[in-house]
Amino acid sequence: MSNTVTFKIDGKECKAEAGKLLVEAAKENGIYIPTLCNYPGLKPKSSCRICTVKVSGRLMTACTSPVQEGMVVENNTTELNEVRKSIIEVLFVSGNHFCPACEKSGNCELQALGYRFQMMAPRFPYEFPEKEIDASHPLIIKDQNRCILCKRCIRSIKDEQGRGIFAYKNRSNKAEVIVDKVLAARLTPERAQEAMDICPVGSILVREKGFITPIGKRKYDLSPIGSEIEKTEK
Repeated sequence: MSNTVTFKIDGKECKAEAGKLLVEAAKENGIYIPTLCNYPGLKPKSSCRICTVKVSGRLMTACTSPVQEGMVVENNTTELNEVRKSIIEVLFVSGNHFCPACEKSGNCELQALGYRFQMMAPRFPYEFPEKEIDASHPLIIKDQNRCILCKRCIRSIKDEQGRGIFAYKNRSNKAEVIVDKVLAARLTPERAQEAMDICPVGSILVREKGFITPIGKRKYDLSPIGSEIEKTEK
């Protein structure tokens, strides 16, 4: 018995393994659904809501919705792209994102999505919150000004006993991701680099390695975010 289901995204017929999460199933069919909190190999949390799609007229997050036979999905529509653009704008104004001075510029997924959705001046007022930069750890710097609370680092960077190097502190608009000082002191250079790479913005940086790859030659300097998926259409 076949375990493959047929479904549609924006009118295009797609096929995928039954139960596969929609964001991955779309990727296999050459369709890009944007996301910030989702990451391959990590349990989805649907915290950023960038991947919101419409399924049979209902808004759902693509990173937590499994594909089903006959599913009809709306993804690349004016309405949904406007929702995504507004989320991106909120993330920019609620933090302190100064892209020209950021080491992650050109490799930043939030910045790349801002370009993709043609964000100019945000419609919301800038908050300019007072946030700290934690440079007390041997290998990494944690810049709270750029953190978007995606939970990627919390879900992925752990020690040998499975204890998280990163964790949430406080709630609501006071929430922030902090670093366990004892566990961070034991980070290897490889794990520190992994923490920086998995962060979609410039909130986690490896010390003393700035601008090794020059601006203009970085991932999203060379091609827009999502283009690597859209080029793999079968």
